[in-house]
This record gives sequence, structure tokens and C-alpha cells, in this order.
Amino acid sequence: MNIRAETSADHGSIRTLNRIAFGGEYEAALIERLRAEELIRASLVAIDDEQLIGHILFSAISVIVDGWGVRAAALAPMAVTPKRQRQGVGSALVRTGLDQLAAQGFEAVIVLGHPAYYPRFGFSPATVNKLEAPYSGEAFMALELTADALAGMSGTVTYPDAFDPD
Repeated sequence: MNIRAETSADHGSIRTLNRIAFGGEYEAALIERLRAEELIRASLVAIDDEQLIGHILFSAISVIVDGWGVRAAALAPMAVTPKRQRQGVGSALVRTGLDQLAAQGFEAVIVLGHPAYYPRFGFSPATVNKLEAPYSGEAFMALELTADALAGMSGTVTYPDAFDPD
């Protein structure tokens, strides 16, 4: 398996993968809106035997803590073809993406995802419990790439309009 940055030649396969993995159009359309608004900060694909088997996307998101901007990204979506799930493809995509974001100087990553999956990478709902956001609960988590990037008294997380197509 090889993980690399997406190319324009991958766009059709990424759309198909997300439709299959999520059983609908929202995630595939979200990716298109994020591309159109130039909000993508990292978009990686997993390739095996010349087939696209996984995709992960990180996009710009506004995070303010105690009046200061935090350089943050939203992880959404991440998809793996059903027959390759539970084989480490998603984990490899997450780890590679987080490494790339850290190298780019990002301080934090926000995710709304499976509470049994993302904590293995260090994501925690406790990290965002002081932040006002459109989401809450155990599925809303963050990972600090820079120590104490989200530590503070209060703050906000604002998703770009691309996440709300209405």
C-alpha cells in the first residue's frame, strides 16, 4: 500500500469511494465544496495494486482560544473501501495526515467521528469541552499537535459554510 497526495486524476475515484463508504452523497459533495472554496489543507489517498482503497481530507477550520487564533484543521471525511476496512488503511491515512499537518505548522486537528476509533491517535472530547461549537458529545474531539494549543478558558470552533450546504 502506498499513501500519497491526491491528484486531479483521483477525483472520480474519491467521489465513488465516499459514496460507497458512507452510503450517500453528503461526503462526496462536501469534498467538492471544500475544493471549490480552496479550503483543503491535505488530501491523501491510499493506493494498493493500482486501486484507490482509501482517502482522507483535512480542511481549514476557524478555532479561537482565549481570543487567539489556533492554526487548526478539520478531519473530514475519511473513507476506506468496505472490503479493506479493519486492515490498517484508515490508521495509516490518519497517521500520515497528522504527520503532514504537524510538519506544515498546524497546532490542532478537530474531528467529529467514531468515539471508539479516533482516541487511538490521541483525539479526545475533553480537549474541546471548553470550546463553543456546532457539535458536542463524545464524537466531537480534538488532537493538539502543539502542546496546550487548545488549553485556555474558552473558545470557539467555526466550520466553513461548505459543511452546511443549505
